[in-house]
Amino acid sequence: MSHTDLYAVLGNPIAHSKSPRIHALFAAQCGHDLRYEARLVTLDGFAEALAAFRAEGGQGCNVTVPFKFEAARLAQRRSPRAEQAQAANTLGWNDLGQLWGDNTDGIGLVRDLARILMRPEDGLLASQRVLLLGAGGAAAGVLGALIEARAQAVTVWNRSPENALRLVARHASLARTHGVALEAAAVPPLGFDVVINATASSLDGTLLTLPYGLLRPGVLAYDLMYGTAPTPFITQAREAGAQGHDGLGMLVEQAGESYWLWRGVRPNTRPILAVLQAELGGRND
Repeated sequence: MSHTDLYAVLGNPIAHSKSPRIHALFAAQCGHDLRYEARLVTLDGFAEALAAFRAEGGQGCNVTVPFKFEAARLAQRRSPRAEQAQAANTLGWNDLGQLWGDNTDGIGLVRDLARILMRPEDGLLASQRVLLLGAGGAAAGVLGALIEARAQAVTVWNRSPENALRLVARHASLARTHGVALEAAAVPPLGFDVVINATASSLDGTLLTLPYGLLRPGVLAYDLMYGTAPTPFITQAREAGAQGHDGLGMLVEQAGESYWLWRGVRPNTRPILAVLQAELGGRND
């Protein structure tokens, strides 16, 4: 008798998640027998929900807002990526029953940017000035990868400046190693080539108040969120003449990395992204 392995994504909110669909497509492509669920977790109940999932036979899970920092704290073993970010979006258990945590958000973003820009991942952002909006779990998960992509400069802006300063301080050594100018800004300055929205604004359906001229023709505006319609940030960017892309491709790429960590098989993500784009209204961006 075959055994169906159990996986899930834990978050709040969670109803919008496409992760179950993505992993079902991965499993079909790879010939694996698994079930992947979206589980709504109360804001104060992540540890309990994780323990209950494990007791049901859960093999691994993804973690989304607002639990990525807590997921990293609970992990008994953390990858260098999760350690750097102090946030985890992928959890599993090793042969000794220890909970391990990794963060696949950054590599997911870089791989999708490489697709959009039609450039190799190595040195992807060389000579590019990048503005990262936000300093929460999503921003923490991608900052290290942006630095390793050798951006010329990365500036972090957040409504709470102290959070941006802490995030920058934690990545200062990595930035020096890669020759990247890294700073936190109280007000987003102008002159960026890439603007990445890692805030929860698009999840909340709200519009960010940004300086005039920040989003302009020639700028790549990327929102880590995604939806059936353009997010408020993407709409704002396109109205300003910028090139706007949402995070659907990143979601697929980070999911592929998670799948590889759990199953030891790396899915072919491009056809999966094409299926999702078609299901979300025939998009081809």
